[in-house]
Amino acid sequence: MSNQKSSFRNPFVAAVLGGALVAAFGWIAIAAGWIQSEGGTTTVTSAIPTPVASNTSSDGDTNLVNQIYKSDGEGVAFIESDIAAQESQSFSPFGEPESQGGGTATGSGFVIDDEGHVVTNYHVVANADQVRVKLGDSETAHSAEVVGTDPSTDVAVLEVEAPADQLHPLKLGSSSGVEVGDPVVAIGNPFGLDRTVTSGIVSALQRQIQSPGGYSISNVIQTDAAINPGNSGGPLIDSGGEVIGINSQIQTGGSGNGNVGIGFAVPIDTVRAEIDQLISTGEVEHAYIGISGGSVTPQMAKALNLAVSEGVLVQNVQKDGPADKAGLEAGSTPATVEGAEVSLGGDIITEIDGKKITGMEELIEVINSAEPGDKVELTVVRDGDTKKIGVTLGKRPASTEQQNGE
Repeated sequence: MSNQKSSFRNPFVAAVLGGALVAAFGWIAIAAGWIQSEGGTTTVTSAIPTPVASNTSSDGDTNLVNQIYKSDGEGVAFIESDIAAQESQSFSPFGEPESQGGGTATGSGFVIDDEGHVVTNYHVVANADQVRVKLGDSETAHSAEVVGTDPSTDVAVLEVEAPADQLHPLKLGSSSGVEVGDPVVAIGNPFGLDRTVTSGIVSALQRQIQSPGGYSISNVIQTDAAINPGNSGGPLIDSGGEVIGINSQIQTGGSGNGNVGIGFAVPIDTVRAEIDQLISTGEVEHAYIGISGGSVTPQMAKALNLAVSEGVLVQNVQKDGPADKAGLEAGSTPATVEGAEVSLGGDIITEIDGKKITGMEELIEVINSAEPGDKVELTVVRDGDTKKIGVTLGKRPASTEQQNGE
């Protein structure tokens, strides 16, 4: 899992280059291609508060958490990945054993079908030479093949060689109807303590976290469930026993790696859209626009004498990227706003396909929901004049390093 210490020292300029975002102090950093956060690790396993509904029956059935554990526990996997020593520094901001030194990384996952496919986090199996999976409460380790990975959303699909009677697929729910305050349960293997269940509530929605590839993941579910290193890849389960997210990261306090009640799960609706692609092709293609920028606020517009009070101020345009080819212009005049270095004079995006854009979150949502090759029309304000610019979206590089030519 991982401890995500997302401290954005420069909250304005992060990056949009593809489609993701992080908000800090009123500024939105769009990581469609470049966003970076400083250090830290993230661990996730979701949980539901000690059940608000106790659901006790006459024959002694305990509570809701117990019932979910009994029905879904056999479908949760304990994952071990043998990782060879790497010369380069690990990409991962997460808390499992670091890959650069080699060793064994551990995490969680869950079975999704009768063919032995298991979903987990990409960072659990990244750079793995061998992967082994234990299912449910069994101590038998089965060999597994990594059939598809997507660093941009921190998702991987494995195929496990296990007997059919040991495969207990979990039902995938929907994250679109999740509300703050909903009870949730997490099952996983924190610190190698297999078959651990925790509970909590949905603390917030529409969060953003950084993926191993350097891009932001949007629409993330925040939970107060107790999740720790080793929970990564495990299911976040709703009160109906359905998976609504993949536990992926935690926010930690100080220098510790333990849970402080702030965990994050990649929404299952994001994952559901990728599973078939990962199984059939081994990868997922994401749309990419190739800019970095920040949200314009009324206060910022007044302070900087901007022509509009809402929108996205373009900071950088990736060379030879889709936006560059379409003629979008970046800022060139340096300025300091609330301690952040920004570039003024660039285009301000106010609409995309005729829909008003008030900030980076909205722009990211549109780009993330599009596909490579799609065409979008941007309405921009340049030097006080309004222009229409058509952009054909490209295929996002696997990581921000590749995007930047590193």
